[in-house]
Amino acid sequence: MTILDNPRPAFSDAEAREFLRSHFGVEGELSPLPSERDQNFRVMTAGGQALTFKIMNAAEPLLAIEFQTALLRHLEDCDPDLAVPRIVPGAGGRDYVLIDGAAGQHALRLVTYLPGHPLAQEAKTAEVLRGLGSLLGRLDRALAGFGHPGAHRSFDWEIRSTPLARGRLHAVTDPEQRRLVEKALDIYDSRVAPSLKHLRSGVIHNDANDWNVLVADGRVNGLIDFGDAVHSPIAAEIAVACTYAMLEEGSPIEAAARIVAGYHAEHPLQDAEFAVILDLVMARLAISVTMSAARRMGAADDPYLFVSEKPAWDLLRKLSAVDHRIATGILRQACGLEAAPGARRIREWLSANRRNLAPLMNPHPVRQAKHVLDLGSPDEPLAAASAAQDHEAADRAYAELVRRHGFSLGLGPWGERRIIYTAPFFESVLAEGTRRNVHLGLDIFAPAGTEMFTPLAATVVAATINPEPQDYGGLILLEHEPEPGLRFWTLWGHLDHASVRERRVGERLDAGAFVARLGDYAENGGWVPHVHLQLSTTRYEDVSIIPGVGEEAYVDVWADLYPRPYDFAGLTIEAFERTGRTREELIEKRRERLGRNVSLSYSTPLKMVRGEGVWLIDDTGRAYLDCYNNVAHLGHCHPNVVQAIARQAALLNTNTRYLHDTIIDYTERLSRTLPKELDTFFVVCTGSEANDLALRMARTYTGRNDVVVLDWAYHGHTQALIDISPYKYKRKGGRGRPDFTHELPIPEIYRAPIAGTPEEIGGHYAGEAGRIIADMAASGRVPAAFIAETIPSVAGQIFLPPGYLKDVYSHVRAAGGIAIADEVQVGFGRVGSAMWAFEEHGVVPDIVTMGKPIGNGHPLAVVAVRREIATAFANGMEYFNTFGGNPVSCAAGLAVLDTIEQEGLLANASDQGAYLLQGMRRLQEKYPAVGDVRGRGLFLGIEMVRDRSTKEHAGDIASKISNRAKELGVLMGTDGPHDNVIKLRPPMIFGREHADLLLEVLDRAMADILH
Repeated sequence: MTILDNPRPAFSDAEAREFLRSHFGVEGELSPLPSERDQNFRVMTAGGQALTFKIMNAAEPLLAIEFQTALLRHLEDCDPDLAVPRIVPGAGGRDYVLIDGAAGQHALRLVTYLPGHPLAQEAKTAEVLRGLGSLLGRLDRALAGFGHPGAHRSFDWEIRSTPLARGRLHAVTDPEQRRLVEKALDIYDSRVAPSLKHLRSGVIHNDANDWNVLVADGRVNGLIDFGDAVHSPIAAEIAVACTYAMLEEGSPIEAAARIVAGYHAEHPLQDAEFAVILDLVMARLAISVTMSAARRMGAADDPYLFVSEKPAWDLLRKLSAVDHRIATGILRQACGLEAAPGARRIREWLSANRRNLAPLMNPHPVRQAKHVLDLGSPDEPLAAASAAQDHEAADRAYAELVRRHGFSLGLGPWGERRIIYTAPFFESVLAEGTRRNVHLGLDIFAPAGTEMFTPLAATVVAATINPEPQDYGGLILLEHEPEPGLRFWTLWGHLDHASVRERRVGERLDAGAFVARLGDYAENGGWVPHVHLQLSTTRYEDVSIIPGVGEEAYVDVWADLYPRPYDFAGLTIEAFERTGRTREELIEKRRERLGRNVSLSYSTPLKMVRGEGVWLIDDTGRAYLDCYNNVAHLGHCHPNVVQAIARQAALLNTNTRYLHDTIIDYTERLSRTLPKELDTFFVVCTGSEANDLALRMARTYTGRNDVVVLDWAYHGHTQALIDISPYKYKRKGGRGRPDFTHELPIPEIYRAPIAGTPEEIGGHYAGEAGRIIADMAASGRVPAAFIAETIPSVAGQIFLPPGYLKDVYSHVRAAGGIAIADEVQVGFGRVGSAMWAFEEHGVVPDIVTMGKPIGNGHPLAVVAVRREIATAFANGMEYFNTFGGNPVSCAAGLAVLDTIEQEGLLANASDQGAYLLQGMRRLQEKYPAVGDVRGRGLFLGIEMVRDRSTKEHAGDIASKISNRAKELGVLMGTDGPHDNVIKLRPPMIFGREHADLLLEVLDRAMADILH
């Protein structure tokens, strides 16, 4: 016979007063208090003291009485301020007294009375519920070191007795109710029972129902009745309290979350405990409702027993529809924890590895023009048509958006509040009267039949078809484990049924493997064709219950359970969130604030907001393959350079008037790449500064002013350099050639005036240069220097003929001048075969200038010079450059040099350059307008002509191809005297896949323009 089978004590008030007087020496007014199995009274003494007098059930074992007594004494010692009753000793100092009654022996106990009203009679405010959790947390923390033989008992209300409820199932006659209980018991058997050995146990109160919790002045003021105290899993304490607090609540999980948050703040819960709280609540409800059903006939006259029966059934029904993963996530996040353990690590891994994942589709989504659709506004035709499942109207609305915004992919962002979910199954099971309307995945709209690929290796967990309107249609669930212990899942919805049927559960898919095709209206739940891509950080056995839409109240929970899949899809945040001014606003502001001759690239300017390796990303999140901007020598934002800059900037940045190691470390490291004759360095900020300084040195050293240059050369933007740059002084706004500047013809092989071998052509041009220099000397204009880009760039990517540079250097030096190699664009390994382009010509310049690439975008440039020239320059006039040679810039330069060596980038430039040249020559065979293809390493040019026989320049064609390539996602430029040379200078990290893309886009752009 259990305690519950013994009748509750029924002594008269007079008998109770006599017990109180004779055994405790206390007299007062008694008021009955409710209790399920004991007889309780509130005592008010003549002196105004309030006490509680308890006559215990005769079936209460003596060991249990001693256990409760020891428990209360322990709490008094460990936490004297805890709001629980304190024992008032009886005669002789006894903590309890035994008396005889008709049903047996009863224990009498007198304790302090805690003021307040039962929570059952008060509002369950957020403050009250959190306070209840806090009180229970303090209680269990105080009991953590307490033990007693009486705590180890088995009775129906102890949570581990849940399986006994199956023996009472026969009393539940309603089939639906029976199914609810069976589900709760099945969950206990499958999820709770196996985890019991992993759960902390201790002595708990075990009955924090709303009649045992006291509230005063809107705050929890006490916890009474330790009759159910027992050694049990700690999590059961929370579960019992939550069970009663959740009754008749519109948002029961939210009520539980407040209790759990208060508890966790005082006595932190473990992951395994969070995971079973909802299951234990359902177990407690199963115990309660089966107990009530079994005892209905015998105790029908006791309203206390059945006061919560209907609310209990209602709550059990609600919780049966709640995903325990979601409920656990809500509880965890209320405590300041991740909704799913490890969610942050998954997000961080995906963010760090986004650029290394295989493309989700072809072309990669990040490379395509995109537009974010608005499915949250009733004024948007596409949203209204989708909500109404009007396919024709949806098609028209989508086509109009494409026409208006010119995109190839429509995007439906994660977290969007939408109006389109009108089916009944979108009603919330978490909060009454609300609907699920927050999108928990990423929608990518593309034509039906579009193929999708997995960015990461995967195992197929599920492949099914949900045919209901507004459901997923074809549906696949993949599991990914990119590194040990890092596991997450991706759901792919709205797929073509045939491709879904191709998948097999357990099938392994490599990164980049085909997953499925997009379905049409008939197969995808009736939506405009798209894929719903969703991440999950928790495992699901049944893919059909993964929610694709959630409630607004729990957006932060969804961010952990179902994180944004943007990184997984390879998309950047700019695709969804625009910042700063629009392009049109920027163009207008440039007109207002910047000089009019600060130019823009392309007929339709781009706004770039991010650089990543070989990619530039615009304000719409579209990535462009950068084959033009050679400043980012190692690719944009190379982590080695970024980290070096950040480290040094955090330590020191000063100038060369102070001693610091970095400039010496850098110049010594740089000297090892150069001929030994170039042993002295000046570190400046820009290539223009470097060339200007080299020119000053040459003129100081020689005492002369005249300079020999190549026609169409460009060396910088200072006035001294404009004066020696035909590219500037010959064009609009230029003042013509100064008399101290002397031009040599561009020594180009493609348009050479003579026929012959490259060596013969080089000899012809060198001979002409020698005659010009001799004429200068004869007229008294002996040159101070000859300055030339080793590969003239703005002249049209001109590669100097063999022997030419060596002969010209000889002519200049014979006349008393010095040779300056401008390697600003072509140095630092860009030619692949050597660190410096001049090395291919077998010459050693007197001065080498470098800039742009050497800091990978950080302002850094260098002049390397022979010692005797530097000595002559030290003529008493101080040379000082405020920022030149600062520690941060030098740290960036060191990182560039180290990376070139560590990553084998010279060899890469050779390999990729040869591959590109081969591909470009195939294009030359295919398109007659391609007059010449030339290049070395990653410095390449394609000359466009109207007719190969006449070699007539075709600058308009080159410009159109460049602009079309930009539309296709690849950046390139044009140069040459007639702007008819397509100029290509990809980053040194350019890979084979990038080379293939460049060739593919060149082919398509040429086809579009030339056919």
